[in-house]
Amino acid sequence: MTDINSVEEALQHRERFRVSIFGSARIKKDSREYRQVFDLARSLGSMGINIITGGGPGVMEAANSGLKAGTDGDAKSVGLTIELPWENEGNNHLDIYKHFHRFSSRLDHFMALSNVVVVMPGGIGTCLELFYTWQLIQVDHICQIPIILADEMWHALYSWVKKDLLGRGMVSQGDLKNIYCTSTNDETCEIIELAHQEFQIAGNKVCLNIDKYQP
Repeated sequence: MTDINSVEEALQHRERFRVSIFGSARIKKDSREYRQVFDLARSLGSMGINIITGGGPGVMEAANSGLKAGTDGDAKSVGLTIELPWENEGNNHLDIYKHFHRFSSRLDHFMALSNVVVVMPGGIGTCLELFYTWQLIQVDHICQIPIILADEMWHALYSWVKKDLLGRGMVSQGDLKNIYCTSTNDETCEIIELAHQEFQIAGNKVCLNIDKYQP
C-alpha cells in the first residue's frame, strides 16, 4: 500500500481510466449487495480499469477486493479513507491510498480522480457523494461524466427527481442526461465500457477532472 500526498501523484499516468464506486460501509460480506459489487469490480479489473472507493469496509471493501481478484496487476485499487470514530483504517485491498480528516477535501479528490461514478446501496454519506457529483456536473465544474445508479433503491429517487424537481421546474431536462439507472452488472459494465472507449478515442483532447476541477 502506497500513501499518496497529492492528486498529481495519483494521476501521474493520465491515460488511466478510473471508476469511483460509492456505497455503504454497513453492507455485510454475506449479502447480495456485497457479491454484486465484488463481481462488478472484478469485471472492471479484468478490463484494466482502476477503481476508487472510500477505502473502508462494506461496499468499499467489496469493490477493492473484487478488483484485486479480477486484475492482472495492471489496474490499481485506490482508497480515499476518512477519519471517523468507527472507521480509521483502510481495508486490506488497497494499492494506493490517501487519508483525510474532512469529508469536503475527500469529496474534492474523488471528483478530480473520477471518469465514471457508480452509486451502490448506501445511506447519508452515499447520498452526499451522489448529489455532490451531480451538482458539480450541473454547474460545469467537472466533466460530463456518467453517474450510474446501480441499484433499485436509487431508481425511486430518480423517479422523484423527474416527477417533483423536473416537474416543478427546479432542474432542467439537461441535468438528467448523465444519469443512468441499471439493474444488472452487465448493464453497468456496458455504460462504463462505452465511456472508456470514448476516453481512449479522445486521447489528449479528453476532458479530465484533474484539469477542470482543482481540489
